[in-house]
Amino acid sequence: MDSPDQAADIDTSRPAAARMYDYYLGGSHNFAADREAAAKVLEVMPDVPLMAQANRAFLHRSVRYLVDAGIRQFIDLGSGIPTVGNVHEAAPEASVVYVDLDPVAVAYSEAILAGTERAAIVHADVRRPEEVLSSPITRRLLDFDRPIGLLTVAVLHFVAESDDPDGILRTFRDALPVGSAVSMAHVTFDGRPDEMDRLTEIYARSANPTTFRTKDRLERLLAGWDLVDPGLTWVIRWRPDWPDDVEGDAAWCGNYGAVGWKR
Repeated sequence: MDSPDQAADIDTSRPAAARMYDYYLGGSHNFAADREAAAKVLEVMPDVPLMAQANRAFLHRSVRYLVDAGIRQFIDLGSGIPTVGNVHEAAPEASVVYVDLDPVAVAYSEAILAGTERAAIVHADVRRPEEVLSSPITRRLLDFDRPIGLLTVAVLHFVAESDDPDGILRTFRDALPVGSAVSMAHVTFDGRPDEMDRLTEIYARSANPTTFRTKDRLERLLAGWDLVDPGLTWVIRWRPDWPDDVEGDAAWCGNYGAVGWKR
């Protein structure tokens, strides 16, 4: 496969959220503009890499929970640059449709998933759910007569209010059969409003401006899903593997998380 800077339609001069996230996680699939923007973020919040790791850990725990509950199919919206512990690795018996708009994320995913029968990536914009749902890749890998896990981890805060995130999530929910589930992690202003406000300014100059939301707003966004205990909470407090490790103030993680069922 060509290197990312040799692939077509990639603007390496403008930072992108997927590549900045890759940088936070210690990856190498990013460009100078991504690293420069990420450095500005780290000046404001030096613990952003820990926040990214907390989100990733929540993704893994929620996938394990859904697999234990019988889910064997997933749609991973905004899947980003492939890294260790991808969904098809965390759930090796499941079929997984990854979805991302960033061409670097798509190119690396295609290379990593080549020859993998149960997982593939759809190059699409999550703001247009019909494109994801009608993709030949989606229809080949997923059986819409059986429950599907919809993963929206660290993606919906890149969907502006004007793009109708409620309608987007509702469209996906309506397309999934009863018994399906959603896993959501979302950045919030709650707990660290001044820092988050400065991050919004930095991301406004990237290819992926952010819309951070309050807990009340996220509860409305999740309307129609039957949330499992402990409901919408800080991601590090959602069914932690080691409860003693998350005692005290959890607002540092900057993200709320929840898992809910379509009944």
